[in-house]
Amino acid sequence: MISARKIVFSIAVAAVLLLPFAKKEQRPPHDRKVIVIGMDGLDPELLSEYMKAGELPAFRQLAESGSFKKLGTSNPPQSPVAWASFITGSNPGKHNVFDFLTRDPKTYMPKLTITEIESPAGFELFGRNISMGSPVVVGYRKGTPFWETAHKNGVPVTALLIPVTFPPDDSAKILSGMGVPDVVGTNGTFSYYTTDPLAITSAEGGRIFKVSLKGKRAESVIKGPRNDLLENSPETSIPFTAEITGSGEAEIHIQNHSFRIFQSKISEWKHIEFSLGSFSSVKAIVKFLLISTEPEFRLYVTPVNMDPADPVLPISNPPEYSAELERAIGPYSTQGMPEDTWALTENVISDGMFLAQTDYIQKEREEMFFLELSRLRGGILSAVFVSSDRVQHMFWRYRDTGHPLHSEKDIGKNGNPILKVYKHMDEILSRTMKYLDSSTTLIVISDHGFKNFRRAVNINSWLVKNGYMLLKGNVKSGRPLFRDVDWSRTQAYAMGLNGIYINMAGRESEGIVSPSAKATLMAEISEKLLELKDGAGGAGVIRRMFRADKIYSGDYLANSPDMIIGYREGYRASWQTALGAAPDFLIEDNLKKWSGDHMIDPELVPGVILSNKKIISEDNSIMDVAPTILSLFGLKDDNMDGKIIQIK
Repeated sequence: MISARKIVFSIAVAAVLLLPFAKKEQRPPHDRKVIVIGMDGLDPELLSEYMKAGELPAFRQLAESGSFKKLGTSNPPQSPVAWASFITGSNPGKHNVFDFLTRDPKTYMPKLTITEIESPAGFELFGRNISMGSPVVVGYRKGTPFWETAHKNGVPVTALLIPVTFPPDDSAKILSGMGVPDVVGTNGTFSYYTTDPLAITSAEGGRIFKVSLKGKRAESVIKGPRNDLLENSPETSIPFTAEITGSGEAEIHIQNHSFRIFQSKISEWKHIEFSLGSFSSVKAIVKFLLISTEPEFRLYVTPVNMDPADPVLPISNPPEYSAELERAIGPYSTQGMPEDTWALTENVISDGMFLAQTDYIQKEREEMFFLELSRLRGGILSAVFVSSDRVQHMFWRYRDTGHPLHSEKDIGKNGNPILKVYKHMDEILSRTMKYLDSSTTLIVISDHGFKNFRRAVNINSWLVKNGYMLLKGNVKSGRPLFRDVDWSRTQAYAMGLNGIYINMAGRESEGIVSPSAKATLMAEISEKLLELKDGAGGAGVIRRMFRADKIYSGDYLANSPDMIIGYREGYRASWQTALGAAPDFLIEDNLKKWSGDHMIDPELVPGVILSNKKIISEDNSIMDVAPTILSLFGLKDDNMDGKIIQIK
């Protein structure tokens, strides 16, 4: 979690670290313009289907007058991996992002592969550990972003909400995207308040608060960051009351202000401030959503976002850029993944409420983008819109009649959310095309496509049943975080959404597999996994297996999983696998609303590339986009793996 002492020093440290950028004299903007729009998850088959149906006139116009082709994704086809490949033009072995999660080989514990906030050094005083100095936000993405090469050669770059850009570097104007935490240091922790005695008591990605009504008033708190200036580093909190003022109406009283909220209508951003003592505080913003007042009171509060006007950690470059945007468009979500998929998955909010949330987040992003587009005079403007990815993840069940949660009743309530989000992207494209002139190149890309996700595969369970992972004692199933694994007898383990690691002697703290035995073991595991069937006489589950040392190269190869799993359509690693659990069953129905996915064999989920110029080359990949952007300004980075896409 983000602690008080980290917060106290972070702004000052960010300013000092970014001072060299502020001092550099910027050369005049290049008169050539390149606009690169990322639309996360746009699928080539769906795009073609909707264009043929006449639903996407701007995409169709661009495809006919310019180009529309498939774009090879990363391996594995996960968003942070693919966008890191876009940014650096290189393979994961050079940019060091291999999955959403990686493991610490000393402890086998999972950690995010994008960023980590490291505590400052300290000393002991009266039995307490006192921190000194400032926290360090460590970005694990390596490699050289294309904007660094552009900046060195006088080409200005603005990068809006591109994943894996936290912390922001100093060679572009950046507002960071995926990777930015909320104020408690997570990827997003919502709060749910209810009087329902039968309501869930815990939820993935959220906190549940049982409340009682005193008359028509409920009292509770919003939790904030830990305060390590105090003994035992207690969580900060802000008390609030919710008073029911009518059917489907309530009034919130928090700190020094009050406001009305209405059922099923999310509030505007509200400013709150967590006190850390006499001299410091944390400014934040939240939204409130009244779900019901009767028969039970139910209230949802978004994850607590950093206030863009005064963020506690550096989320933009230059540091004041986030506040500049806030002055221009008003408060906006700063959390890197603000669409609350967990609240929908846990049935805290409804389908319609989630779609309303994605709409306002999308609107914020559009306002930023078109503000920057209106003042683009030369150089590169790149932005990524992610609502297309989130909507497809959560609503593929509407499209897939074979999904366990497919419901015609839900479709009747909410229509076709996927078509709607594609049409929204078409509107963005239509507005953008009005800014094009002879000196402007427009490139539209997606990082991957989409397929259905009907069945979840417990890879660690397979490893247990096949003798490659052993559990302690008579335990039949393994709890998350490998708590039941006997490492002294375990040869392999899975973590994250596509990777398998060998328990290597000399690398893992309790490794037992010798380097000389590694290749034979990987070949054996791969061969058996390719034979895995979904039940007797069922379909194959895994399409291809990849050895990391055959598909990656670079200084960070040693940090990768040893094997990458390429699932067939319909299958994906279970959430339990991602966190090191081994349930006592191999394959199960996916009963979560997260019903579409792309973390399968990369050949099955290519992205797209469109341009207002003709693309001549074939077999283009997401790694090729960065060197292509640079080539349009006569620039080159020899360390990039991607080739230049031939455009005329």
